Amino acid sequence: MRPITTVPQSFRTIAMILAIMVLTASCSTPEEDAAEAAAEQAERVAEARKDSLEQHRQRQVALADSLRERFPRIRYRTTVVESRSDLDSIRRQYRKTDENWTAYRVFTTVNRKDIQFVRMGDTLVIPDTLMEDLRAYSVFPQYYPQADTIKKLVMVSNAMQCYACYEYGVLVRFAAANTGEERKPTLPGRYAVNWKDRKRLSSLDSTWVLPFTVNFHLYAGSALHQFEMPGRPVSHSCVRQFLSDAEWLFKWVDQGKINKEERRIIPMTGTPLIIIDVFDFNRKRGGPWLDLVSNKDIELELPDDPMNVEEALIPISQIPKVVRGGLPDKTRYIKAEEIIRERGWIRPHVQLRESIDFNKLRRERREREAREKARKRAADSVAQIQNTTPHN
Repeated sequence: MRPITTVPQSFRTIAMILAIMVLTASCSTPEEDAAEAAAEQAERVAEARKDSLEQHRQRQVALADSLRERFPRIRYRTTVVESRSDLDSIRRQYRKTDENWTAYRVFTTVNRKDIQFVRMGDTLVIPDTLMEDLRAYSVFPQYYPQADTIKKLVMVSNAMQCYACYEYGVLVRFAAANTGEERKPTLPGRYAVNWKDRKRLSSLDSTWVLPFTVNFHLYAGSALHQFEMPGRPVSHSCVRQFLSDAEWLFKWVDQGKINKEERRIIPMTGTPLIIIDVFDFNRKRGGPWLDLVSNKDIELELPDDPMNVEEALIPISQIPKVVRGGLPDKTRYIKAEEIIRERGWIRPHVQLRESIDFNKLRRERREREAREKARKRAADSVAQIQNTTPHN
């Protein structure tokens, strides 16, 4: 007979725990096991993403700091074009040639106007340093931390007549702009790129050739494009640019996504564009960029949460009549003018101008002229018949 052995209490406890674990495991379902594994995987991914995002932020901050250090203080002086010799000197010094490209680009950017629009009596900004990298003259911050998770972002200032392009919060382009005139303003708010066209004819006037068009409002037809730059807000709600800036932006921005079933652009899916302020039309000549003493004088304040900026309010008068029937939330467009007037974005005495379809006006004029010519030919034919008919 074998001797009876006694199992120690600690062994019995371990055995009991193992039995409970086996029993518990045998009671769980495959779905529960999969859910638990998925949750653990998601937690690991979240931790890795958090670490990656923090590393990304650190890299972006370091890059922004290096940009700030790269650009020296550039001092500005203002000069008034008082004589024909002053005008000739300016146009000669900043002429548009390959050899003089940097001087031309700096001058036109800081003054927000092309050289051919410099006139007698103009006040101009003259920087003491010419740098090829125009970010040196930016009034936007070199680093925008609230946008450090946004792949691409365009910020436009009506007040300072310029725009900035950001990649993950880092300024990658600074450019001059001429936005909408007072009766056809480029209104503040959030937009997004819808589509782009390398060379477009305006839907309102086919004589307007618009290179590198980037549409950011489908119904108002508002877009960034190349056009004349006289140094003030003058467009029909569009954002004008110099040709080199327009071409760069055209290649850089992303278009909106397409709903293939409905064959339409999905709103707010292209590169975000935010307009942050309004121009002071009480100022009759130039703008606040003429008051700057250096490139370090100002850094525009940008939204704390750019992707939650209110979508732009566009008055119904700024929408061509032919497309008003297709407006989503038409009531918002009808109420928009009252709201923006309450906010002081339009001066009380200013009446917004409706979109004018110059193509339609020309077509109607041609039709009237054709009818008049037909009527005249008919009258001439009747007169000729009467003259050739013998009289008794």
